[in-house]
Amino acid sequence: MPRFSIVVPVFKVQGYLRACLDSVLGQSYRDIEVIAVDDRSPDSCGAIIDEYAARDARVRAVHLPENVGLGRARNAGLERARGDYVLFLDSDDSYTPGLLEALAARLDAVGDLDILVFDHVRTYWWGKGGRSQAADLIERAGTDVFRLKDRPEYAHLFLVAWNKAFRREFFVGQGLQYAPGLYEDAPVTHMAMVTAERIGCLNRVGVEYRQRRQGAITKTPGRKHFDIFTQYEGLFAFLAQRPELAWATPMFFERAVFHMLFALKRPERVRVADRREFFDRTADFYARYVPAGFILPEGPTGVYMRTVAKRLYRAYQAAQLAARAKTAGPNKVARARTKAGKRAYAGLYTLQRRRSPDPGLAVYTSYWDRLPSCNPLAVFEKARELAPEVHGVWVVRKDLAGRVPDGIDHVVRDSRRYWEVMARARYFVNNVNFPDHIVKRPGQLHLQTHHGTPLKRMGLDQQAYPAAARGMDFDRLLERVDRWDLSISSNQHSTTQWERAYPGSYASLDSGYPRNDRYYGANAEDVAAVRARLGIAPGKTALLYAPTHRDYRTDWTPSFDLARVAKALGDDFVLLVRAHYFYDRSPELSGLADQGAVLDVSRHPSVEDLCLAADALVADYSSLAFDYANLDRPIVIYADDWEIYSQVRGVTFDLLSGRPGDTPGAVATTEDELVDTFRSGRWRGPEATALRAAFRTRFCQYDDGHAAERVVRHFFLGQDAGPAVVPLEQRTPAPAPAPASSPARG
Repeated sequence: MPRFSIVVPVFKVQGYLRACLDSVLGQSYRDIEVIAVDDRSPDSCGAIIDEYAARDARVRAVHLPENVGLGRARNAGLERARGDYVLFLDSDDSYTPGLLEALAARLDAVGDLDILVFDHVRTYWWGKGGRSQAADLIERAGTDVFRLKDRPEYAHLFLVAWNKAFRREFFVGQGLQYAPGLYEDAPVTHMAMVTAERIGCLNRVGVEYRQRRQGAITKTPGRKHFDIFTQYEGLFAFLAQRPELAWATPMFFERAVFHMLFALKRPERVRVADRREFFDRTADFYARYVPAGFILPEGPTGVYMRTVAKRLYRAYQAAQLAARAKTAGPNKVARARTKAGKRAYAGLYTLQRRRSPDPGLAVYTSYWDRLPSCNPLAVFEKARELAPEVHGVWVVRKDLAGRVPDGIDHVVRDSRRYWEVMARARYFVNNVNFPDHIVKRPGQLHLQTHHGTPLKRMGLDQQAYPAAARGMDFDRLLERVDRWDLSISSNQHSTTQWERAYPGSYASLDSGYPRNDRYYGANAEDVAAVRARLGIAPGKTALLYAPTHRDYRTDWTPSFDLARVAKALGDDFVLLVRAHYFYDRSPELSGLADQGAVLDVSRHPSVEDLCLAADALVADYSSLAFDYANLDRPIVIYADDWEIYSQVRGVTFDLLSGRPGDTPGAVATTEDELVDTFRSGRWRGPEATALRAAFRTRFCQYDDGHAAERVVRHFFLGQDAGPAVVPLEQRTPAPAPAPASSPARG
């Protein structure tokens, strides 16, 4: 029987669940069991739980047949717990290193406790806050063991389930269960504290309590917050059945009314339209349960409670307004100035925004208003087929306007028509973000298609990597994220990364990347035609080298001697080089192309064409490797600066580990190794082939040729159902180019 049972209820936290479970399983104290309860989560949480259970015998996966809510999910875990002590951990939070060992040491030192309380720290997207408001109480307790009756000030400890270790026999013996609905922690915490004979505190931060921008129950306004009344009615029914606990009634009554007032004044909980009713329900609770001789507390809390006791809602409102007026003055002026500044350009734009959005108008752009490409272009083309009633207009830079393909309507950024379509369009499609000056109106919908699978750290995760985050305004970033309505993904790795790196209220659609549909729709003739247009001679083995951007470089220098490698590979090979679009033209690369040593395809409009033409991809840390894997052709990773890149930019997994699923094929870290990889045939040998298969399974999860249709049906047509994802083994990617007439030299 384990010492500790950790119950983790899980629902829609796929971006945080791995960090949570890792924080528990990575504890130095090993005598534990983890009961992960999948509360019928609609995302990948259930699969993640099963993955952990398969590789660690201490994890028990529980899948509930229906969604029952946080409280009853905890109960389901409690029923299966076998440990001496049970702890509850919310699945978007995490334990600090050494917590469980410290708990065990305290219990060994003072003997069994009914409850052992520890501290927490709040973590925000911008960093960690300080210790909790109860830190002084916890520190003051030292190693004392006490009852709440003797130390009533400890009723002010944070009313949650996850900052305590409960002796399981005590918890179960008292018949404690979490009720359905919100605020389920508070009554159970009070019941446990008031009945415990031995309470102790550990002066240690044990939990990192994540303050999510979006998605947290307590930050979602609505009628569910009225559950607080039912929860506290259950507490007072419990006290009524236990006359020996009557001493605690005044204390708990004050805490209950304080909690209700706390919820009432927060707009992220109680909506304006519901405030009067919520106040009246609080007054009803007060009148029903107020203990005889109850004395109102001093200070602001007493003022608010007095308005409740006398049912004076207008007096309550006046007290609230007076409190807000103390801080609102300077901030209001600053906000007004900011709004005025943002709208300085707003003549035509403001005028057009007074008109209703046009339900038949969509705006597209990609890569900061470059030429039409990537996922937005694939969505645009499919929308013309499936939603022809929606007219698409592309935004492009002035210097590129003359190169937009025929048949594509477009506007130049900052032109008169640009402001008109940005004001009137209903749909917005982009693979980056629209400028900050774009105001999202009610009725407008934004689709974020992204433009790759994140090996490197993105969004808020970049805060830990100063070089990568240089010049980034994270507040502005989150304002842009708040405009998203739908975010698409090609694999679960991306979905979880996006949800954590870009926290917001948008929905995630596991559709596949529309741009990758091309890899399943092209045939042998298409491949041959692309190669002919590029000037690749029949029988040549074409290698596409497409390195990514380096945050620590201001210009692009090839990581290996292109001319030397091309010469060493010989006439059987042709090297196509595509520099990252962040960099200006490379004179060195242009010179080599003029000499015929390589093909410079940096300005080719379609990277998908280049992939179709290539027999193999030479990649470093570019997301192109994840897309190219759809073709099931060899991938060689050339990583001469992995240590620098991973430390400076940050990565989401170890691309060079050699583990199936991490590494897509052969790896070279020096120029000579790269040449040998091809001359020896290792680039397409059995080991590389096996690695590529595992990589495809992990990262080509939803790409099957139907991604654009799923996106268009969901975003434009409002249809939940789309083509089911074709199993990987049943997909037929575009055929590889015709084999070379003579094999590569060994």
